[in-house]
Amino acid sequence: MLLSLLCPSELWSGCMDIVSRPCTLLLSLLTASLFCLWGREGQVPLLVCGDGFRVFLQRHCPVVVERFCPTPWCWGGRLQTLVRVFIKTTPDVTYRNELIKTGDGGQLSLDWVDNSDSAEHTQSSTRPTVLLLPGLTGNSRQTYVLHAVQQATRHGYRCVVMNNRGFGGEELLTPLTFCAADTSDVETVVDHVKKLYPQAPLLGAGVSLGGMLLLNYLARKGRDSQLVAGLTLSVSWDSFESSASLEQPINKLLFNRHLTNNLCHAINRHRKILEKVIDVDYVLKARTIREFDERFTSVMFGYKSCTDYYKDASPGYKLQQIAVPVLSLNAADDPFSPKHAFPVPLAQRLQNVALLVTAHGGHIGFLEGLFPHGEGYMDRVFGQFVRAAFEHLEDLREACGIRDQATE
Repeated sequence: MLLSLLCPSELWSGCMDIVSRPCTLLLSLLTASLFCLWGREGQVPLLVCGDGFRVFLQRHCPVVVERFCPTPWCWGGRLQTLVRVFIKTTPDVTYRNELIKTGDGGQLSLDWVDNSDSAEHTQSSTRPTVLLLPGLTGNSRQTYVLHAVQQATRHGYRCVVMNNRGFGGEELLTPLTFCAADTSDVETVVDHVKKLYPQAPLLGAGVSLGGMLLLNYLARKGRDSQLVAGLTLSVSWDSFESSASLEQPINKLLFNRHLTNNLCHAINRHRKILEKVIDVDYVLKARTIREFDERFTSVMFGYKSCTDYYKDASPGYKLQQIAVPVLSLNAADDPFSPKHAFPVPLAQRLQNVALLVTAHGGHIGFLEGLFPHGEGYMDRVFGQFVRAAFEHLEDLREACGIRDQATE
């Protein structure tokens, strides 16, 4: 009888109230649970380094002692890795492209942001410069590169991105690409930048494979690297362990095949020149990164086997050869770089190497906040360390026991 006395709108409103109450309660409980988990999971990252480096980072790079709270609806390294690709914003960055020649007759594509309009560091000759090295199939247009450029230019610094051969839009002039162990292209770019700006301090930052390249370069050049410091983000420390992790069934499905397809696509794009030295059709049948490296990378760079290449490419055993301060950010749940491969014992013995390890974050993920589309934890680590290194260079060198190195 009561329902029959209500008008249709009142009836609908009453029904909606009845339905909405449990829904609101459920949503509230879900939200509370997420925030509870969020707070529980958030923790200060593990910082492995010498006492001097630790004090310097805590003072000038306070993000290292902040709790990192991963996005509450984005649990696990795999989800962090995947979501970043689709959700991160794309900062508006305008590059100036430059093609430079290499010793073998090839060419490298460099993308510059000169930042000449900045109110800070107005002198071009001494403006601090960041050299960015992208990941395996990345280039200067990746969101993680654009966010890094945004961080650096905000403080008045100049940026230059070294696109891996064949991935910067340029044509291959010689039948040679790139690999994590061959640092000749990095050396060419560093020499080029220092020739242009000999008085400007230069810092190297590498992401994933770019981090491997950077560490291998620093290890091989030692005190002659011409860099004031290095920063790596989600670097793979051991190629064997990374390959094994990526060949696990879920990782193979989500990541391995996609990256392999991207690599094969690039080879096919440059087929005309590469088929002079390699069986392109055989390479294109590769279904994993290891198969690709067995059929292409190790052959291209003259290794007897993929095993020999992976030994040479792994930077985790070379840290003691590096002569500049290096900060490396990794997540313990990175599907590309398993935590048991992190060189923790070695870093504990070195004054100039710091490992910053978060419990969560995945591979180049480190998403935080409910809507993690903008600046994230990784971006803050990048921005703060770069600024700390440039603005407090002498303090950094002293903290790392580097007292007699000439000023760059």
